[in-house]
Amino acid sequence: RAKINIGLRIMEKRPDGYHNIETFFYPVDLADALEFVVRKDHRRGDTLRITGLMKDSDPDSNLVMKAVKIMRQSFDFPGIRIHLHKSIPIGAGLGGGSSDAAGILKALNKYFGFGLNSEELRSFAGLVGSDAPFFIDSTPSFAEGVGNILSEFPLDLSGYSIVILYPDTNISTAEAYAGCVPCPGGLSLRQLLNLPVSEWRGRVVNDFELNIFRSYPKVGKVKIALYEAGAIYASMSGSGSAVYGIFEGEPELPGELARYRINTGYMI
Repeated sequence: RAKINIGLRIMEKRPDGYHNIETFFYPVDLADALEFVVRKDHRRGDTLRITGLMKDSDPDSNLVMKAVKIMRQSFDFPGIRIHLHKSIPIGAGLGGGSSDAAGILKALNKYFGFGLNSEELRSFAGLVGSDAPFFIDSTPSFAEGVGNILSEFPLDLSGYSIVILYPDTNISTAEAYAGCVPCPGGLSLRQLLNLPVSEWRGRVVNDFELNIFRSYPKVGKVKIALYEAGAIYASMSGSGSAVYGIFEGEPELPGELARYRINTGYMI
């Protein structure tokens, strides 16, 4: 399933060109569907069929195939035929591709009995992408480093409802980072998340928003509209473009917002 980022601080640019961040990954009830079968002809080649939102994309560039290739470097198993049905938009900051990659790693481990534990699976996932290790367990986690250093954090959002909106805008992570400016000052995200949710607005920030809202004003307008609709906290997720709102009760969205809705439910 997908995730949202609650707060995202860009702390510094690393010598390797990546950025150290602070963020909180929170799983949400929006998911892709993934399955595989062993090839009956016993051929070695793996195939991927994609339906849903990315049905016209190139299967060979999908992170699911990258994950399978990485697993083959350590284990021998028959060729497989994979079917991925996409419900999580691409370029939305919801981690759909990384979640799919983690899903196939877990499925291969279980089906073929490789015996990998969660820590070992997270190591394989880290070779796919920086946030992929989170999706091995998909438990709320504070993330540091490039998003790969995970730790528990006592944040309970049960009872709140959430709306996720996707304003039909695809933003690549590379594009988002190209326009970011590290901003390490002020209270740490850990300190800010200890505040009541009603006090997060203006304090728990996503450092990508300033530049993304300038380049894609529609995304910023969606966030403002969520507050106008009664959200107690709203934010862009990750590098965008999905925007979510957290509500104390059942949200009522005006028509212009409702058309962007891809998920509504209670916090997990």
